Parts: sequence; C-alpha cells; structure tokens
Amino acid sequence: MIPLFSSSIANSGIDFISPLKRVVDSSWYVMGDEVKGFEAEFSAYVGVDHCISVGNGTDALEIALRGLGVGSGDQVVTVANAGFYGSTAIHAVGAIPLYVDVDAGSLTLSPTALAELLRQHKPAAVIVTHLYGQLAAIEEIVRLAASAGVPVIEDCAQAHGARRNGKLAGSFGSISCFSFYPTKNLGALGDGGAVATNDARLAARVRQLKQYGWSRKYHVELQGGSNSRLDEMQAAILRVKLPHLDSWNMQRRSVAARYNKAFASLGVKLPFSLGEDYVAHLYVLRVKDREKFASSLRQKQVSTDIHYPIPDHKQSAYLTATPFSLPITERACETVISLPCFPGLPDEDVEQVIAAVLAYFKDEA
Repeated sequence: MIPLFSSSIANSGIDFISPLKRVVDSSWYVMGDEVKGFEAEFSAYVGVDHCISVGNGTDALEIALRGLGVGSGDQVVTVANAGFYGSTAIHAVGAIPLYVDVDAGSLTLSPTALAELLRQHKPAAVIVTHLYGQLAAIEEIVRLAASAGVPVIEDCAQAHGARRNGKLAGSFGSISCFSFYPTKNLGALGDGGAVATNDARLAARVRQLKQYGWSRKYHVELQGGSNSRLDEMQAAILRVKLPHLDSWNMQRRSVAARYNKAFASLGVKLPFSLGEDYVAHLYVLRVKDREKFASSLRQKQVSTDIHYPIPDHKQSAYLTATPFSLPITERACETVISLPCFPGLPDEDVEQVIAAVLAYFKDEA
C-alpha cells in the first residue's frame, strides 16, 4: 500500500543520532542551547526578528491570541475548512469565532468575504490559514485588516517555506504560528511549535505566556500563562532538518506537478498553483463521489485521506444558533481528498497513483 506519508522515506539519509547524542551528552534537556540555536536559525529563515518555540502548533495559536490580548467575548475571524485547529485556540481563550468563506480556487480565506465582514464587525484578530501549503492572498488580507485596525495571525502549520515575491509565510502578518508535527514540511520526531513576529513587545509577551506568565522565575505577571516548551531533542532534530526544507519543498512540488499534468483533462479541481507560494504539504483533489473514489484507490493499493470532512461551524461540540453562510467551504468539505505527496516518494509510486486515478475516471466515463 502506498502511504499518504512515510516518515521513514521522508527522513531517509538524515543523521538523527549525532544531534540526539549531543543533547544527551549535554545533560540539558529543556530550554538550552539547541532551542536557542533553532529559534535564531528559524527566525532568520522566515525573515523575522523573533522566534519563540512552544510545545505544539495549537499552543502557538492560543499563545499568539493571548499575546495580542484576545480574550473572553472577543471575536476572531477565521475559516471553517482547516481542521478546527484555529477554532480550538479561539475557544481556549474564551473568544468567539467569526467564520468567513474561502476562495474557490485556493480554499484559503477569501479577501472579498473578509472585506464584507469588516464592514459589519470589528474583530479582535484575523487568523489566516495557509491551507495545504498554499499561501493565502495574504498581502490583500493584511491590507484589509490593517485598514480596520485588526491584527493578523498567520497559521503556517502547513506552509513552512512557502513564499511570494521573496517573502516567506510567517513574515506578513502581526504574528505567525508554526507546527513541527512529524508529517509537516518541517517536522520534528514528536510535537513542537513556534511563534514568530517582528514586534519586540509582542515577542516578550509570548515568551512570558509560554512559561506561566512569569516576568522572572516564580513571579507571575501575566494572566493566561501556560507551560509550553519545545524540548532540546526536538530542537536539535529541527536544526538538522531546516537546511533541507527548500529542497524537500521542491520535491513535493515536483510530485504535485506530475499529478496536475496527468489529471488536467479529468474535469476535477486540482491545486491551482505550482509556484513557490505552494509547498505541497498536501495534494488535494476535489471529486464528486469521494467515497467511491477512495474505495477504488484503496483497491489499487493507494492511500487517501480527507482534509477536512466537517466544517468547524458544524462540529457537534460547538454548534450554535449563529448562522454562517459558507457555501464554498461546505462544498469543499464534501469533495476534498488527499493523495500521497511527500519528499522521497518513489517515481514508481507516483506512477501507480496516477494510473489508479486515471483508471477510476476511465471506468466512470
């Protein structure tokens, strides 16, 4: 069975023993030189002044919201097709999500929908998710939000290294959040995350909030603090992997390009960009009969998954009476399906995936 993602293949050839041994030999396992080194290297890579590592990507979103002063009863704009991660953070701080529809091509936050909402509301923040590795229309979104005096949080969990006009994901908004979950374009060997910003005061608040709200040891100055730290071993692994990120992203785009070329005449919706603004974290098709399609590929030994099947505003734990008109979002959640796409995916596996997809549509014709 061709996997949707394989850590063993994607990490092939990387020396993990040396950095892990370095940490073990140091006898320093939390908030040491590896974390400091990674934070400096990752902030330089993204092109921002400050990187604050945390325990995971969802912690990063929650701490970013708290860093901006978002709290109980505040409204936060976000999308409803991105796996509930942003919504989890919004609810965690006691805020209220305001869902807007997505662009029909990129499936990222629609600037038109945002502009309409900003004419009626003054939210405390906007969370923009660069979904599937596709950079959103972030310049226009930041312009609209800035005109309304609203800070923008970039959710870059799926978009490490995506760039446009020389600027990288995570360097456009007021603050940005990253996940280093093992399947991410830059993945650790466990959980990990980071917050990045050019705002020194905001960075200082985030550093306090990630460690209990301390101003100094055992002196709690800020409410809403937590214990969220990237450990030394994960930081050491990320330092080894970071120099490979751009090359791995090119490999992902290469697989996506082969798929797009092969599927161009099938009449299905494909990723609409193959440029540097897309790092192919996921290769997502939109098909009419998703269950039948997935079953056909499974029979041909090709794994698939759905990212994501239930829009946030329809999740049973948080159903409200608030109506949201999100037709593009809801249609996407009914039709999206992900194919294997990761660095190191063998050529013969790519061809097998292509053959399986083409065979399905030939049978359906």
